[in-house]
Order: sequence, then structure tokens, then C-alpha cells
Amino acid sequence: MKNIMIGVDLAKNVLQLHGASMTGEVLFRKKLSRGQFLRFMQSQPTAVVVMEACGSVHYWARELMSLGHEVKLIAPQYVRPFVKRQKNDAADAEAIVIAARQPEMRFVEPKTPDQQARAVLFRARERIVHQRTELVNALRAMLYEYGHVIPVGLGHIKRLEAILNDAAGNLPDLVREEGHDLLAQIGEKTVRIDNKTQKLASLAKQTDMARRLQTMPGIGPMTAVAVEAFAPTMENFKSGRNFAAWLGLVPRQFRPAARKGWVRSRGPARSTFVGC
Repeated sequence: MKNIMIGVDLAKNVLQLHGASMTGEVLFRKKLSRGQFLRFMQSQPTAVVVMEACGSVHYWARELMSLGHEVKLIAPQYVRPFVKRQKNDAADAEAIVIAARQPEMRFVEPKTPDQQARAVLFRARERIVHQRTELVNALRAMLYEYGHVIPVGLGHIKRLEAILNDAAGNLPDLVREEGHDLLAQIGEKTVRIDNKTQKLASLAKQTDMARRLQTMPGIGPMTAVAVEAFAPTMENFKSGRNFAAWLGLVPRQFRPAARKGWVRSRGPARSTFVGC
């Protein structure tokens, strides 16, 4: 049984550690560089290491697990209520340990390198989609200045192109030139999106989990890869409703000040992928 719990407040260069016994007695507080941190953890007996689920946390989790430590990750919103004084690195590290000792605390599952790689590809595609949408909206806004009203959506790109190619139109040559430049950028983004979509579809055929997910009605390759990349293992959920709540597909509950009992809001809760 591990007798030490170490809370780690992660940063790019300097990491703050708070070591305590399982009963809460403070054993040490240290501020270490990245290299010093790994050497220090190598010299420590196996312990429960707790970190906030944030950038680089999955890398550190794998490194510490390879040293024999047990690693637990906590979502930042669960740590914030336990910061007892002015917020700083030392206070955050202590709050992480206090939060981890709570009996009903929920932890985030560390991701494998393959899961993180799929998440990187998924986000890269999403980023390019947003960039293409921005370019289409810029082209629509430019033509709107000359009286051309085009509905929202990529499906109207042919209408935009036809307006730019209409020699009898009222567009100055400079506007046509800039419009064709935007069209070229939109086409380049579309090619990149299609390539990443094909890559994601190929990845969806390579794992058993993604293949099983695609047997469910309404789930295709993109959704299957997203669940595999971002969602924790299904063993962490007691029921399908809990998984739906994690996705944000159920109404959010809140307690009004003037009434007793939990009341559901009208709108759905927003979902957040933790530790991506």
C-alpha cells in the first residue's frame, strides 16, 4: 500500500510538488525544474501522484507510471474549491492533494500516445474547417458590399464563383482578383480537409473499438474516432446515461435559491473534452 501522495502543479519549466501522508500530514514542499523532477521521482518510493488534467499531463503520467508510481488526474474545476489561500503554485499543489483525498472524487483516465495522436489529427481537421468557414464568410461579406446576398453555407460556393466570373457584373477588377484568391484558398482548405477525413476513416478501420462503434445506428468513422480519442474507457461509467451526461446530451441540473430540489434547465449541458 502506498503511504505517500504527491500533488504536482505542472508548468512549462518549473514544477511545484506537495508531498503528504495519506492522513494529510505535510511531508515536503518542493519547486523543481523538469530534469530535477524526474530525478527526484526516480529516487522516491512508489507513491500516488496526482496532477490536474491540463496540457502535457498525459506525457508526465506515462513517465511517472513507467517509474512505478500510481498516477491520478483531476479535472481543474474539481481542484479549485480546495485552494485555501491566495492562488499560487504551492497552494495549487496542496489543493490537488486535498481534492484527491475526497472519497467521491472523479479522476481522468491517462491517455495513450495513440489516443493523443488521433486527437491531434481530429483537432487539426476541425481547425482547418474553421479556417475554411472564415474564408467563405469573408468572401460573402466582400460581395455583400456590392449588393450580392448569398446564404450561409459551403453549398453556395458555386454561386459565389458565378458572381465573380460574371463579366457583366458590377464588381471592380480588384475585387474579382481578391475574390478568386479567396476561392483558391477555400479550394486548398477543402483538399486538406478531405485528406484528413480519409485518414480518419482509415484509422476507424484499424481498431476493434472504432469498428464496433460504427455498427451502432448514426455513428460513422468520424464519431467513432472522436469517441476513441477523447472519451475515457467505458468502464469508468456506471451506465449509458452517465456517458451521455459526459458528452453533454442531458439537461444541466441546478438548485434555484428560492426553491428546494433539483430542477432541470431547458437547454442541454455543454460538453468539454478534458485533458486533450
